[in-house]
Amino acid sequence: MGDPAGIGPEIIVKAAARLKDRIAAGDLKLVVIGSAPALRRAERALGLLPEAIPEVSESGDWPALCCLQADAEGAPIEPGRLSADGGRFAYKAIEAGVRLALGGRIGGIVTAPLNKEALNKAGYHYAGHTEMLAELTGVRGSVMMLAHGNMRVSHVTTHVALEDVPKRLTPERLRLVIDLTDKALKGLGLARPKIAVAALNPHAGEGGLFGRQDIDVSTPVIEAAKADGLDVHGPVPGDTVFVKLRAGQYDAVVAMYHDQGHIPVKLLGFEIDPATGKWMDLSGVNITLGLPIIRTSVDHGTAFDIAGTGVANERSLIEAIEFAEKLAANRAV
Repeated sequence: MGDPAGIGPEIIVKAAARLKDRIAAGDLKLVVIGSAPALRRAERALGLLPEAIPEVSESGDWPALCCLQADAEGAPIEPGRLSADGGRFAYKAIEAGVRLALGGRIGGIVTAPLNKEALNKAGYHYAGHTEMLAELTGVRGSVMMLAHGNMRVSHVTTHVALEDVPKRLTPERLRLVIDLTDKALKGLGLARPKIAVAALNPHAGEGGLFGRQDIDVSTPVIEAAKADGLDVHGPVPGDTVFVKLRAGQYDAVVAMYHDQGHIPVKLLGFEIDPATGKWMDLSGVNITLGLPIIRTSVDHGTAFDIAGTGVANERSLIEAIEFAEKLAANRAV
């Protein structure tokens, strides 16, 4: 559920309503982990489901759609209001999801958004879901991938200052990101994925005039990956690599830092109403690579400004569910 004060409860109810036929047919099974009172509030406000999503215990039998309480309730969590309790529930839901996934009870985790300030107020000092999941699963080298249609972008670095990015571009890290990207694309059904590595510097360093990282670090790693049989290209200048990705010349891009990879995906994923200047719809999925479990997520925040108003869009959540299903199915083959 993410932070219960955000739009998580609302988009979960909307997604469950949209997917009700698949759930009824037994084609899809979902367990909502979080705050049951927050879910009930969203159910009542929206009126989209014929009956309340039943609450279950962790050890009992589960129907195809159910709710699992992540932790004890404190004071009521109000929509749109930042609180330590909201951060606590966001953490406890992930903790339970990881435990169930590692134990084989569930096939993967799909996360609604959390609020980093609330999470830290609750005493959980993480930059976000990705870092939390890495620690909970005992993994040191996880990777963030964003996906919107054929725009698939993984990241060498994410939540770090720009001045620290060059120091974190190491041969070991870049090769890990390339390998995990290749594995993820194969998990999505691409037999021989074609991957481009984005340049860190303008014009891939322009022969060393604008920095040597692309020449001294990225190029040798790319050549080694090619020698190992991977279809990898680059470094490709950052101002053209995403145009080529959109044109289908590559199946994914390895971006060097957060905004280099996020801006093109979100620019295409957000649909804006030209009359009002407000965004109407959002498409895109966040996938964590390198974990022993499957984890996908919506590609947006808690949207406290609209939480509880009934206008949040569930499209990204449904896409995240579909990506998790596909990854789980291919992993089981």
